[in-house]
Amino acid sequence: MNGQYSRNPTTMPTWLLLSILTLCVAKRFNVSDFGAKGDGITDNSAAFTACVNAAITSNGGTIIFPAGVFLGRLTIPAVVDRWITLELVGDSEPTAVFGTVGNAQLSNQGTIIQNNSSGVAVVSAQAGPPNHFSNIYLVVRNLQIRTSDNPSIGGIDLSAVQQCKLENVFVNTGVYDVQASRPTHGTAGVVTPGLNNGALTILRNVIVSGYAIGIVVNEHTDGDSVVVAGNVQGLRFMKANHASRFGRVGAYRNTEQITVNGSHAFSIQQVAIEKSGPGQTTPRNAWQETLYDVSDPANRGVGDITYWVVEGNVGADNANFTQLGGARIRSRVVGS
Repeated sequence: MNGQYSRNPTTMPTWLLLSILTLCVAKRFNVSDFGAKGDGITDNSAAFTACVNAAITSNGGTIIFPAGVFLGRLTIPAVVDRWITLELVGDSEPTAVFGTVGNAQLSNQGTIIQNNSSGVAVVSAQAGPPNHFSNIYLVVRNLQIRTSDNPSIGGIDLSAVQQCKLENVFVNTGVYDVQASRPTHGTAGVVTPGLNNGALTILRNVIVSGYAIGIVVNEHTDGDSVVVAGNVQGLRFMKANHASRFGRVGAYRNTEQITVNGSHAFSIQQVAIEKSGPGQTTPRNAWQETLYDVSDPANRGVGDITYWVVEGNVGADNANFTQLGGARIRSRVVGS
C-alpha cells in the first residue's frame, strides 16, 4: 500500500476510523431532533434553546434547520470562557423578493424562522458579564427570518457576539417591501456586533425589508451584495473606531438610504439607488419616497460613496442624489 492506509474501512486502524467518523458526524445538530417542527403552528422556542445548548456544550457546531416555517424565538446564551463557532444553516438559499413596483408574494420555500410578537429579535445573542461580549463567531446561512408588517420585534440582533457572518439571508416582515406599512416601533432587521475590540461582521447576499432600520452597521463590517428596501433607514452607521467597507449595496425606496448616527469611517464602492417615481406611490406607501440618499446632519461620517440613481418611470437621474450634511463624505456618480 506504499505506506498508505487502505480506504477499505475494514483494514483501517480502529483509532483512525473512529476519528474520521467523529469528524463526519459530530457537531451537527438538527433542530428536529430536539422537537422542533416546521409546521407554521408549533412554538419551537424551547426546542431551539435545547439544540443551541447542546451545540455550545459540544464547543460549537452546525445547527441544521430543515425546510419549513419554524415559529419561535432563538436566543444564543453568552460564552465567555472559550471561543467557539456556531452555525445556523437552513435547507436552501431563500428566494429573494424585493422591488419597486407591484404586489409580489413572498415565498415559503426553504427555511423560515418566524415570530410576530415583540422583543429584541427573532434571532438574538446574550451578552456576558458587564463590559464583556460573548466569544462566539456566529454564522447564519440560507435562512429567511420573518416578522410581521410594522414589526415590534427585530430580525437578527447580534450586537452582543464577538463576530458574525451572514450569507444568503433574507430578513423581512412577511410582505413585499413596496406594500409595507410605515414601521413605527424602531426595530431593526439586522444589528451587527458592537464590540470595538476584535469585532468582525461579514455580510454576503443579505436582504432586509420593512423595518425602521434595515441594517445597524457597527465597526469592522465588510458587506457585499447587500439590499435594503422599503425601510425608513436603509443602512445606519453607528459610532466606530474602525472603518467599514461595502462593495455593492442596493437601496430601494428607503426614506433615508444611508444614515450616519455616530462617528464612523466607511466606503461604499457602488450604491445602486432606485426611488419611487411618478404614479408609483399610494397613501399607504408614500412614506417610502426618499428624503435623503445620505443623511449626516451632524457631519459625523468620514466616507467615500460611488452612486447611481434611477427614478421609477423616469430612468437614470443622477442629479437627483440628495445629501444632508456629510461634510466629510465624498459622494460621486459612477464614472465621474
